[in-house]
Amino acid sequence: MPELQMRFDDGAAYERMMGVWTQIAGRTFLDWLAPAAGQRWLDVGCGNGAFTELLLARCAPSAVEGIDPSEAQLAFARTRPAGKVARFNRGDAMALPYEADSFDASVMALVIFFVPEPARGVAEMVRVTRAGGSVSAYAWDVEGGGLPFAPVHNALRKMGFKPPLPPSLEASRLESLRSLWADAGLVDIETREIVASRTYVDFEDFWAINVLSTSIRPMVASMSSEEVNRLRTEVRASVSPDASGRIDCSARANAVKGRVS
Repeated sequence: MPELQMRFDDGAAYERMMGVWTQIAGRTFLDWLAPAAGQRWLDVGCGNGAFTELLLARCAPSAVEGIDPSEAQLAFARTRPAGKVARFNRGDAMALPYEADSFDASVMALVIFFVPEPARGVAEMVRVTRAGGSVSAYAWDVEGGGLPFAPVHNALRKMGFKPPLPPSLEASRLESLRSLWADAGLVDIETREIVASRTYVDFEDFWAINVLSTSIRPMVASMSSEEVNRLRTEVRASVSPDASGRIDCSARANAVKGRVS
């Protein structure tokens, strides 16, 4: 079976799965940042606008720009209430189409491990952020088992399959984030872990959201019916429904923030 890379191009499917997690973890992240109101924000890798919408709801920014390489994701973002305020544009995190010192705060929400060269992405955020401004990010602790759909990945590995992963896994490690920020010349660097939790109605809800709405779906579609049944059995055995069938799941992200000197 060919190796698949984790990617998200369907804005509606992303909203069902990762958009919800983005906002759950993002609330803790923004509380930690504690930004002042009235700032100019750049949301790098804004995807379908889930985090952008959270920024608008909680931070009272004066302006927000969102940039992402996926036009399909951006199309969904523009349909959100945030689309009436924020500007969404297609672009590359490693070559941001903005002048230096354009923003008060630049952020990557669950994005840095998708950037082929994370150091270039951080350097670009620093370039477009004014002196004294904030540069921050949070990312699932992939190598530490923090992905929201870790039970599915673990089951796939047990069956001998290699689940799709982002291209820059090492960037999600707490020590890697700190090093990236330090190497970019940022100061007052802080890091922390974020634990997020979500409840699914039942196993079918968990399966639909974590398998059929993610980049795992093509791999599952290529399996035999016997393999799919085994995968369902393995995943079901690794989650613990309560008496009513609901499933509580946790995910863990690593976060970093720093200031442009």
